[in-house]
Amino acid sequence: MTTQLTTSNLNSSPTGSEVVGVQPPSNFPDEATLSRLASEFFAALPSSGSGHPSGLNLDLPNVGTPPHPPQPAERLAALSGRVPNIAYEKSLNPEYPEHIPNYPDYPERRAIASAPVVGGANLPKPPLEPTFPQAVHSAPNVPLVEPTHPPIRDASPFYFLNDFAAPNTSSSEFDAARFATAQSFQLPQGDGLKSLLQDEPKIQSQPAHNASSGFYFLDIPSTHQAYGNYQPSQPQFLASSAQPLDVHAIRRDFPILQERVNGRPLVWFDNAATTQKPQTVIDRIAYFYQHENSNIHRAAHELAARATDAYEHARNVTARFIGAKSSKEIIFVRGTTEGINLIAKTWGEQNIGEGDEIIVSHLEHHANIVPWFQLTKKVGAKLRVIPVDDTGQIILAELPKLINERTKLISITQVSNALGTVTPVPEVIQIAHAKGVRVLVDGAQSVSHMPTDVQALDADFFVFSGHKVFGPTGIGAVYAKPELLESMPVWEGGGNMIEDVTFEQVIYQPAPNKFEAGTGNIANAVGLGAALEYVERIGIHNIARYEHDLLEYGQHALSGVKGLRPIGTAKNKASVMSFILDGYSTEQVGKALNQHSIAVRSGHHCAQPILRRFGVEQTVRPSLAFYNTPEEIDLLVSVLHQLSRNKRTV
Repeated sequence: MTTQLTTSNLNSSPTGSEVVGVQPPSNFPDEATLSRLASEFFAALPSSGSGHPSGLNLDLPNVGTPPHPPQPAERLAALSGRVPNIAYEKSLNPEYPEHIPNYPDYPERRAIASAPVVGGANLPKPPLEPTFPQAVHSAPNVPLVEPTHPPIRDASPFYFLNDFAAPNTSSSEFDAARFATAQSFQLPQGDGLKSLLQDEPKIQSQPAHNASSGFYFLDIPSTHQAYGNYQPSQPQFLASSAQPLDVHAIRRDFPILQERVNGRPLVWFDNAATTQKPQTVIDRIAYFYQHENSNIHRAAHELAARATDAYEHARNVTARFIGAKSSKEIIFVRGTTEGINLIAKTWGEQNIGEGDEIIVSHLEHHANIVPWFQLTKKVGAKLRVIPVDDTGQIILAELPKLINERTKLISITQVSNALGTVTPVPEVIQIAHAKGVRVLVDGAQSVSHMPTDVQALDADFFVFSGHKVFGPTGIGAVYAKPELLESMPVWEGGGNMIEDVTFEQVIYQPAPNKFEAGTGNIANAVGLGAALEYVERIGIHNIARYEHDLLEYGQHALSGVKGLRPIGTAKNKASVMSFILDGYSTEQVGKALNQHSIAVRSGHHCAQPILRRFGVEQTVRPSLAFYNTPEEIDLLVSVLHQLSRNKRTV
């Protein structure tokens, strides 16, 4: 077949309009005809089996046999709607160039050359200039797309997403999928959910108080409820049941991710130590100091009213975020460490005496060992330890053997900061309560990675730190059941926690005020409230699914590095990938990664007992958050491959 295309044909207007100086012939074929002729032309060419017909080698991928496994039919709200493709083994070989490219400074800087496949545990080639989908912003009057998730108990293979799936209900019309969506946004069920998802998130105002209370801060005018004049900035990404999590839109909410270290864009893999802060938190703290700064509960002037409202609003948000019944169950402290010390030195000294026993696990952070060790030395009690297996998971069957009539408390982490192990806290609490033993849950590492519901857990105490959940440093919270707070003695004495003082007697205010002596960290408490509201807008279930997928991807990628030994391989983990690398100290690995602007923690992580259980004193600990990407993991792995290869050639 012969096809002729004249120069006059090529100069024709695509719309059929006349071009100056050129007159299209009357028999010029239309677009459909041209397309058909072109298809026939290339189909008629002889096939050589490889390469381009012209003899040019375009190095095209073999589209007929993709190296990646097909994606599951069920859409997951993670990694742009799918589980990350794990790179095939060929890409894990160590034959990489010595030079690691220096990427441009923008959030989408690490597009893999094999796009649109997400990730790949290989060295990224020089980046393309991709066009990423725009973030979907929250807007009024957006029609609601009904959730398509299966019932909540079947929605996820990850047990920690199903712990608090549904309330006790006898209704046969209960919609589990709708309930899961409501839970992820801390919203009510039913018809109210639809209207709330269609509108911009609204700030929950403080309830009106009786003017006869006698305290100015209980009689604040309605115009100063909640944030007052402050309007929090909306996140660039707002998750919903109809939209997968868009990590690139989320990254734009975190200004520090634009920072450069050693000439390269920052890769923040030190999230177990502290998380970065979204712009909305930074703005909220700045607004407090610009417009509300005052001490609280102590004056009848305008700024005191504003500051008090902001502080108590943050307490309400904290209670809602962890599922407490009332904000009166929330005590603001400096962080998890101070929270555990508060409980040890109040409830602990009141209820634990000589011969009594306290149980902790082998996984604990020093902050959940030292206060109890000090208490045992002070009162003559004994500390007992739940052992762990070779994967780093506690041996649950050993717990009942440790409990006896002298056991008063079990204090256990929900997620190990050193290994990432997710412990079976619901089962631990069930076993303990059956024996009449109280349980404290250290939620420092869990609260930013998975849903928290202290009522569903039936925890007696729950503690966490704000800076682990995208909030400021120096602020955290203690939850305790109301009957415990009422009976617990005060810890510190001073202002702000008393009802009346004479030289003969002191009358304390009820909880939580009686545990907050002196001027608290007001601004950072307000910042914590803003951080928790930000997480609510994204949806903690969306975060949990994305991070789980990212962790699976990272662990598989690290498994291809020769000489790398993972520390902590429990089946249920959360966003921690501790390891050691043969031939290098952890400090050397940390410094090498820092040269490429990759921030990880190296050391004992204030968890020496569990590391010694695995025969090591220190590890390298990359830890993930929902603003991290598979491409960042690729960069981490490529540096480790280079270190491993260089060691082998010495």
